[in-house]
Amino acid sequence: MRKVITAVVTVFFVATFSANAQDKMMAKDKMMKDATKTISLEQTPGEFTQKSLTVPAGTYIFEIANKNVGHDVGFVLVKKGEDINNAENHIKTAYVTKVVETGGTQTSNPTVLEKGEYVYFCPMNPTATDNTLTVE
Repeated sequence: MRKVITAVVTVFFVATFSANAQDKMMAKDKMMKDATKTISLEQTPGEFTQKSLTVPAGTYIFEIANKNVGHDVGFVLVKKGEDINNAENHIKTAYVTKVVETGGTQTSNPTVLEKGEYVYFCPMNPTATDNTLTVE
């Protein structure tokens, strides 16, 4: 009988611990989602409609809209001063997760932006490469 009681008590504590751990993970995920902000940018033929912006340091998702460009578009973010043609310098988490079709919108993965200046452009829609994102 003692073995049965010990087994029941052990299962109870394991189940309680697992539920508490899961609750804490869900709370952390919610906090991360709440802390993530969105930067929305629109592309038209040959340009971004927003040429520069300033944001505080933090975690961001880039939302890119294709406003009648006529073909798919993308998004590239690079620390200012680095070679934009070298893919090693691209901030990969800022890439949209899928190319943006005409009339569509796509988002990036969460991207941590630290204080500094960045440039953004589209490699598929010949946009200027001097669009500036300043992080304070």
